[in-house]
Amino acid sequence: MSKRTLIASTVIGAFALGSTAVSADPLETLHKENAKTHAAAKKSQEKINSLFEQAQDLLVEYRAVVDETENLKVYNDYVASLVADQERNIASLQAQIDSIEETKQNIVPLMFRMIDALENFVSLDIPINLDERLARIDRLREVMTNSNVTVSEQFRQVLEAYQIENEYGAKIASYQGDIEVAGTTVKVDFFNLGRTALLALSLDQKNAWVWNNESRAWETLGDEYLSSVVTAVRMANNLVPADLIKLPIRAASKAE
Repeated sequence: MSKRTLIASTVIGAFALGSTAVSADPLETLHKENAKTHAAAKKSQEKINSLFEQAQDLLVEYRAVVDETENLKVYNDYVASLVADQERNIASLQAQIDSIEETKQNIVPLMFRMIDALENFVSLDIPINLDERLARIDRLREVMTNSNVTVSEQFRQVLEAYQIENEYGAKIASYQGDIEVAGTTVKVDFFNLGRTALLALSLDQKNAWVWNNESRAWETLGDEYLSSVVTAVRMANNLVPADLIKLPIRAASKAE
């Protein structure tokens, strides 16, 4: 082989190697991009799996809330029927006010019976604002023996007391007071969800109780309810916005 031929072969060989090296760079880049794509897809799938699990947990929680809501609806329907009956009675009595002076002999005994019935109701009801309610009944009895108060005014105050009692069932409120626990007086923040639940929270927020109207006694709540009771008191005092909370509410019973 001549020198010229040898040189030409060498040049052609070098050119071929250079072309192979150049063509290999885009292929390597393609592999790298493909690997990045797979990594991103894997990360996205992991995120999707996490979101799915969260959605499942929320679904379980939602179903539990729905079940509890249905129980509360049954109880609220029962209370609503009582309220409707009370309102019908009040409306009927209100219609008699115009002629009350003519029917004193019947109205006065009726008012005494109404006051007795109200006192009996308060003694059987959950003790929301108990001192205030008992004091209101005492004032009614004083009014009934005051000759300077007309019969129509006496009757108006009795009806007003019934209306106030009716409103307790629809209010969410918090106020301070005392409870007796194991022979000890404890100062607490009360929280009542209408007549559905009455709770008490110690001022140091370390203990909480719920009123059991069947046993007519305060029952100590477990630690799992403590943060919810704290939040409930803060909500009632408008310190935090309203939100869903876990409270110890007795199952609704069917009205007979």
